[in-house]
Amino acid sequence: MEKKKISFGTAATNAGKAAASFLEKTKKAVINKADQTGDGKLGLADVASVTESVKTKVNDRKDKWNNTQEQKKREKEFESLHPIFDADVDTPEFSLPKLIRVAEMDKKHAESDLCKDSVGYIFSEKEVSVVTIYPEKIADFGLSFYPDMESEVYYVDPTDRDLYVALDNYFNYLRVARIGELQKIAQDLGAKHFRVTYKEQKKTFNSISAGGKAAFRIAGNNGNVDASHQRQEDSYSKIEIAAEMECIGHKPVEPVLKYFKKDPQIQSLVSLRMADNAMTHQVYTLNFSSSTGIKVKDAIKIDAALSAMKINGSANITSEVQNEDRRIFEYEIDF
Repeated sequence: MEKKKISFGTAATNAGKAAASFLEKTKKAVINKADQTGDGKLGLADVASVTESVKTKVNDRKDKWNNTQEQKKREKEFESLHPIFDADVDTPEFSLPKLIRVAEMDKKHAESDLCKDSVGYIFSEKEVSVVTIYPEKIADFGLSFYPDMESEVYYVDPTDRDLYVALDNYFNYLRVARIGELQKIAQDLGAKHFRVTYKEQKKTFNSISAGGKAAFRIAGNNGNVDASHQRQEDSYSKIEIAAEMECIGHKPVEPVLKYFKKDPQIQSLVSLRMADNAMTHQVYTLNFSSSTGIKVKDAIKIDAALSAMKINGSANITSEVQNEDRRIFEYEIDF
């Protein structure tokens, strides 16, 4: 069978028709897509409509970008100001840090609409968080304060999560509270006599080895004298009787321990006395630092946070905690 021959002219004509057909279809597709007036023709009105559509899309994207940037700006401002609200306080996850501040709203919080109706804000520095509470909002937190609410900075009592003690009074408050507890322990256990002696070691004191005795010659004395007690007394810069009492004595009642709840010596004393042990006299040395509630590493962070907040007048907490390491109670009790 002979193949049908197609002349060059015919091929060119057919190709031209195909191209024209393709262009016509493309033209119709473009017109249909751009024909905003629905008349099947691409006119000035359609061009204007397309232009307006493009402008709308550009503006929409611009508005979206602006909204995103505004949202980021507000989020950054919120993180910086970190306000807290009644709704935050009421959640189970919320808990106050150990260090709080009672102060009026400052300028930057007052000028931000993000802080409207807030009850305070959180400040963080050196792994320490400080919550500032506005005075008029204190009732929302259900807290107690010692000695009053006239101070600015407070630290939580180590035995009562809802009691905050003025930082300037904190260490003296704990000293008095612990003496009072030792007195109550003696009374509950039925002691006939007890004495609490407060002692503070000298900073330059070099302790002698355990069980060691120093022998020296006193002028006018031809013998050696056991000087361990004398050396012990000389090692303290301050010694005073903090509390002492004579009692009638009675059957022991188990005391409720707070500050000395974890002290092994006091735990042993209570256990022995409640078991009707036949002891009549005991002397214990109790370290202040074991019941202070603030460690040196924490004190350094607290001082850094207070400095960053530009809070003046607060005690140097690091120094106070270091002093606590040199203080002891000598607790003498008779049954």
